[in-house]
Amino acid sequence: MSEPSFTLVQLRYFEAAARHLSMTAAAKELVVSQSAVSTAIAQLEKEMGVQFLLRHHARGLSLTTAGEAFYKRVLDFLAHGAELVETARQSGTELVGTLTVGCFATLAPFRLPLLLAEFETRHPRVHVSLREGEHHALKTALRSGETELALLYGYDLDDDIDREVVGTAAPYALVAEDHRLARRKSRKVSLRDLADEPMVLLDLPHSREYLQSILSDAGVEPRVRHRSSGYETVRALVAYGHGFALLNQRPPAETTYSGARAVPLTLTDDVPSLKIVVASMRGARLTRRAQEFRELCRARYSK
Repeated sequence: MSEPSFTLVQLRYFEAAARHLSMTAAAKELVVSQSAVSTAIAQLEKEMGVQFLLRHHARGLSLTTAGEAFYKRVLDFLAHGAELVETARQSGTELVGTLTVGCFATLAPFRLPLLLAEFETRHPRVHVSLREGEHHALKTALRSGETELALLYGYDLDDDIDREVVGTAAPYALVAEDHRLARRKSRKVSLRDLADEPMVLLDLPHSREYLQSILSDAGVEPRVRHRSSGYETVRALVAYGHGFALLNQRPPAETTYSGARAVPLTLTDDVPSLKIVVASMRGARLTRRAQEFRELCRARYSK
């Protein structure tokens, strides 16, 4: 029995169609005719003896079970193929190409600008494409191959995701400039000092549970007055006296977008810091671009 024969073009066409679940969208991205995509995929399925895609009239495509498994393999195969070409072309030379990096939304403005500036200085011919999002979206992006790496907090990561701790983020309290606790010279506060205060909660998945657990572990039942998924919205609400907040990322300036000031207070309680990690898919062979970015995170992130 002869080995199946396929081409890289067929695999690329299949990958695009499977990602978009649309022959039309795949053809538009690849700048070819829709019939070229359809024919290439049909030939691939015939050669393999397996149907990968189900065609639905006027409703696009869906992957069969075999198609889902094959799609994951194709992503890995194409990534390795690109790495092979890159290695051959760049042995002893500078890196080129595109690197897609994910980052948790509240981490991005604090850490990405410095990392990107240094990475682009080191590797000016590498284009870094960014994807910001919350925790679940970044895990999905890693699994789908949309991002090679993600910078995020180290909670709720499943066994199929590798992670390396590159820093920590200690929680702190935030109050308005005219708040009684802001007048303390030490700028320190215990969680019990906040027991009777209303709270403005950063309402992001996992973040909210973590922040509320800090208070409950100290025997404080938070009275949430306002919720917001926006980091700067939380700071502005605090600055105008709507309550205190607990946050992890601390900006260098106390002035909020609203113009009012929010004062950070160090917690005297023994509260665990959040781990910040660089994550990638377990078993995935990272490109040299991704390896270099991860190395930069190791060297610079915690500084």
